[in-house]
Amino acid sequence: MNFFRYLLTTLYRIWFYLLVTLPILLMFPILVISILKESWYPFFFKLARLWATIILFGMGFFPIIKRNVKYKKGASYMFVSNHTSMADIMLMLYVTRNPFVFVGKKELAKIPLFGFFYKRTCILVDRDSPKSRGEVFKRAQHKISQGLSVCIFPEGGVPDDLNMTLDEFKDGAFRLAIEHNIPIAPMTFHDNKKRFSYEFFSGSPGKMRVRVHPIIPTEILAADDRRMLKTKTREIILNELQSPSV
Repeated sequence: MNFFRYLLTTLYRIWFYLLVTLPILLMFPILVISILKESWYPFFFKLARLWATIILFGMGFFPIIKRNVKYKKGASYMFVSNHTSMADIMLMLYVTRNPFVFVGKKELAKIPLFGFFYKRTCILVDRDSPKSRGEVFKRAQHKISQGLSVCIFPEGGVPDDLNMTLDEFKDGAFRLAIEHNIPIAPMTFHDNKKRFSYEFFSGSPGKMRVRVHPIIPTEILAADDRRMLKTKTREIILNELQSPSV
């Protein structure tokens, strides 16, 4: 019985990587064109959302989204959520129509084909380098000045302990939001760990519940308020994980 489970989950993983790669190959010329100019990024973002949709439904993932907030067109936000799965990237793209750029670890740029576009469209950070972390703020400011939003997974990566509900948050997203007067837009992803965790022999089709929380304004906050903002945002996501509303 275990043999068949391992076989099926292995094939499921292989199918995921095929779904990640094939749409990029098919759209490669138009994707390359879409990143030639910074002002064309919103078009690239639409293609990225299409790519994400193909992967989610191709894997048999069915997003169920509960929201009582509507993001303003053309406004900038700091999108944050819990982080447990490779599918978090795709789900964030699917849920959010406002063009945003990811702040993510530089190691992902090494992934063949995907990494080519990742390093040209995302803000890469080397978490072991203070200089790299400083560059993130400069690049984020530039993107926000263009009317784009930013997405950061504030846990700073997927927790090593897969049984952990929610790791502690790092300051970066909240410092950026306060400095640039953009609201925090928190979300809770309920099922991504169950659907497609970083544990290789795991995963299955099914629903992916998303709770889109009301935005948290930052206009009246000062730099010293970042820890309060971080704690408040984490509590919102943790409470939803512990007592789902969707």
